[in-house]
Amino acid sequence: MLRRTSLPLAYSTPSTLCRRCLLRSITARGQQTRHVSSSWLEKQEEKSAQWDKRARLIQEGKMEHLWDVLKDRGYIKDIAGTEDQIKELMRTKRIGAYVGIDPTAPSLHVGHLVPLMPLFWMYINGYRAITVIGGATGKVGDPTDRLQSREAIKKSDMTMNIAKMQYQLKRIWINVEAQAGRFGQKKEPRVWSRAICNNSQWYNSLSFIEVVARLFKGIRLGPMLSRETVKRKMEKGDGMSLDEFVYPLMQAWDWWHLFRKMEVRMQIGGSDQYGNIISGIEAVKNLRDSEPDPGEKLPDDLANTPFGFTVPLLTDSSGAKFGKSSGNAVWLDQFMTSTFDLYGYFVRRPDADVENLLKLFTFLPLDEIDKVMEKQKQEPSKRHAHHALAFEVVALVHGLNEAVATQERHKGLFSRGGGTAEVSSYPTSGPSTANLASGFRADIQLPESLIKGKSISRILFASGLADSVSDGTRLAKHQGAYIGGSPGQPSAVNKGMRFSELTYTPIKNWFAQDTRNFLIDGKLLVLRRGKHFIRLVQMVSDEEWAASGKSYPGEPGKGRIRMLRKAAEEKDLAARLAADGASSPGADGQEGAASGLSHPGEPDEDHIRMLKKAVAETDGASSPGADAEEFRPRAPTQSSSTTKSLGARQLLRHSYKRFRGPAAHTTQTKTAAIDAVLRRAARMRGLAAVARDMEEPSGHREKGVPVRPRRGRTRPRVYHRR
Repeated sequence: MLRRTSLPLAYSTPSTLCRRCLLRSITARGQQTRHVSSSWLEKQEEKSAQWDKRARLIQEGKMEHLWDVLKDRGYIKDIAGTEDQIKELMRTKRIGAYVGIDPTAPSLHVGHLVPLMPLFWMYINGYRAITVIGGATGKVGDPTDRLQSREAIKKSDMTMNIAKMQYQLKRIWINVEAQAGRFGQKKEPRVWSRAICNNSQWYNSLSFIEVVARLFKGIRLGPMLSRETVKRKMEKGDGMSLDEFVYPLMQAWDWWHLFRKMEVRMQIGGSDQYGNIISGIEAVKNLRDSEPDPGEKLPDDLANTPFGFTVPLLTDSSGAKFGKSSGNAVWLDQFMTSTFDLYGYFVRRPDADVENLLKLFTFLPLDEIDKVMEKQKQEPSKRHAHHALAFEVVALVHGLNEAVATQERHKGLFSRGGGTAEVSSYPTSGPSTANLASGFRADIQLPESLIKGKSISRILFASGLADSVSDGTRLAKHQGAYIGGSPGQPSAVNKGMRFSELTYTPIKNWFAQDTRNFLIDGKLLVLRRGKHFIRLVQMVSDEEWAASGKSYPGEPGKGRIRMLRKAAEEKDLAARLAADGASSPGADGQEGAASGLSHPGEPDEDHIRMLKKAVAETDGASSPGADAEEFRPRAPTQSSSTTKSLGARQLLRHSYKRFRGPAAHTTQTKTAAIDAVLRRAARMRGLAAVARDMEEPSGHREKGVPVRPRRGRTRPRVYHRR
């Protein structure tokens, strides 16, 4: 007789099944397979046929080999393997290649572009391209060419570095595709393949015993001790620790993981990475040959042989290496090195280096580079080659539009005016592109009282990811924003992100005290909206925040009307003291009462008169040269509550004279209308500084573009079963 049994707790609904049905359901789940459509198989066959045709054209000499292109442009320095084998492998197989970057700094720099450029060339020619962020290896640090060990990086700093580098790489990859399109390389969606990985993804779930049994067992200490880096650090430095000693093996395991999962057969590194590449090749071959599973063992042939090469070293005019450790890095973050300074750096390169740099840092064809250099020789003073180099680098890093704007600013008598506009909030009109996000400062500071004591919707508004608190509430309700944490765990018990990983979970309307569970090292909060807009919020104490003099959207006591009133009072008081001279405190108080000066926080009718005058001038009812004395503060004649209510109604009524239609009833339109009137009132009072502070952030919305109405609440859909 079959007994009935209850389902495990993993099932959300209480129910019972007999043992036969339970076993049948478990067996069915275990035998589920992922189906592959016939269209996907057809695309794979088509890709293989295209590659075979390409291989024949290269063999017949009708098409140039990519390896020859890389050599002609100067990317090849040292080769791990034979050149003939590499060329044959690249001709016959669509292999993958990767470049690894350790997140030891908050930004990439120009030196990182040198090994990335040949990877970009392989990508636009159909090879698989992988960029690996060393979240795990960055905890150790590469000891190559160092006499002193690297300092340990804090968890919050590591998370910030990983987040910034990942989104920088995403923007650069998008710009690579745009640059390739400029020079006739059209993207093939099913052929061009790229990925950004973090080696913490596999190291955090890797068994230490597996590494010891598989990797360490086949490595001999003799070759490792004979490496020049090890000898130099042990003899002249502070000694070699065990984690630094096994760093090349950790890098080798990264290669082995990519070798199996993504068919990566080539590693590209800087000029100082040749020893690590050699160690990686030996380790990958040993792991390939010692595979215990016969079903996963790969044959020892050319198609499964690892290779690698290094790129030339990028140095400055004094011969020093570029990088964070050398102190002369040119950063790719526009808040660390502006686009104007990045452009100017390449314009100032020596004439003898420009041609080589054009080959290294641009996608310009070699015949086009020859034309640019010929023009440069005819008119050296105009520095045509230098400007072409700077333009292409800025277009690669920050986008084509930013490159055009920077070139115009630089050629306009080297004027720094009109620099890159900082985007202070998430764009609500127009697409939220990756290049627009480059002007969105990732790292900001907010006070502890806000992070730990206020709702997550207020935090979203304060960080610029929401237009208002209500907008932040809607985002959380519909899970339109994300926070760095453990996916799938409730907010009350969320353990946060794992060390050196970057994982997100949707934001929901949880209790205010639950936000502290997502803090990294008790001080860093990672927020994201969309694909490219992130905020790395550093929590500071309330005392430190007050001393900094900063403010955030929605901060109590920092409203624009209140700030305008305070600035007007201070200006009137300063003007009166300058006219009357110094007087006693008692006399000052009497004069203030006699002149009708209002005190901070005390409502008056001055705002109503200012708003009426500003709106009348805008509508043509009065001339711009009206007497400013009309707007001097006067003593209130009504009660505080009556004046306050009247001022609010008049402010809104006069602000709406220029806004018609249903869009005038949205919160965003109301805010824009009120701000516009306040700015006009501030300018009429001569408060230029206050008016500038009230200006709408550049890059958030173009001047003259109507505000897009926000979608209101809609009824939930009800589905009726027939």
